[in-house]
Amino acid sequence: MAGNTFGAVFRVTTWGESHGTAVGATIDGCPPGLFLTPELIQHDLDRRRPGTGGAASPRQEPDRVEILSGIFAGQTTGTPISLAIFNKDAHSKSYDHLKEIFRPGHGDITYLKKYGIRDHRGGGRASARETAARVAAGAVARLLLSKQQITVTAFTVALGGIAITQRDMAAIGQNRLFCPDPEAAAQMEEKIAATRKACDTLGGIVEIVAKNCPAGIGEPVFDKLDGELARALMSIGAVKGVEIGNGFAAAALTGSQNNDPLIPSGFASNRSGGILAGISNGDDIVARVAVKPIPSIAMEQQSIDRDGQPVTIKIGGRHDISAIPRIIPVCEAMVCLTLADHLLRQRAIS
Repeated sequence: MAGNTFGAVFRVTTWGESHGTAVGATIDGCPPGLFLTPELIQHDLDRRRPGTGGAASPRQEPDRVEILSGIFAGQTTGTPISLAIFNKDAHSKSYDHLKEIFRPGHGDITYLKKYGIRDHRGGGRASARETAARVAAGAVARLLLSKQQITVTAFTVALGGIAITQRDMAAIGQNRLFCPDPEAAAQMEEKIAATRKACDTLGGIVEIVAKNCPAGIGEPVFDKLDGELARALMSIGAVKGVEIGNGFAAAALTGSQNNDPLIPSGFASNRSGGILAGISNGDDIVARVAVKPIPSIAMEQQSIDRDGQPVTIKIGGRHDISAIPRIIPVCEAMVCLTLADHLLRQRAIS
């Protein structure tokens, strides 16, 4: 199965399935001398962990990370770092009735078409459970970026059609949805509660901001930084769209409205999202992702079985009402991995 490795210099391979023994990541290319502990990784994993957030699944996974290699005397050695997160609360029997049935909105049918076999237990490799490994690897990338004072922060800007109208960044850590608008966050929580009662799910929009990224990062022509960020974020299962800076709004503007004037101190605005010609320009890097509603809904849906016969199904198991807020640290992780990789690429040619 190809496609499990991300990055050119800072390379990450994730492994494991939703209901397997464990999920994890192997990092190759991490520089030596970084002080890395399980606690540093655990902080980000706890934000992604099942059972957290108002829209979350009741699956209770401790998600305790174990560092199996690549560390000596508390520091990275430059050799591959192996991270493991053991599954403790998988209820595979909840999926027995779906063994021969394809769930709408899931990769069940496409995995079977591609491989001739699929793990029906929670989606196997296609499960959002895989993102725990990304977050663990992303925490290592975040540590590398911190040495350059680069920070990456994601937050909710819309959920279930409710959009923020203010940005109080201090409020992000004060509500379960990581939302910078307390009033909007309260409305979102009400929408989540009503949607849960209706046995349905919600989508939303997440914004990611990287600060203090130096100018000159990115590899034209085919490895543009905005293209690499879009690829990284689109690799998250629930993400169906990515925009950088003004994004789709730029299509309705004139050139004079969309350009960022240059002034002695830098740029007068940041409609480009911190990237010009695929290379960082030193301003904040700003990306947004469209997050689809969770496809596992507790109401009857039409589908077919492996024999092509029509069936009516109701998804059991334990599922989120929205991928938000647990997708927040996943988005941060993918941006951290992308920036760490490109930062090391730049060092290689400097």
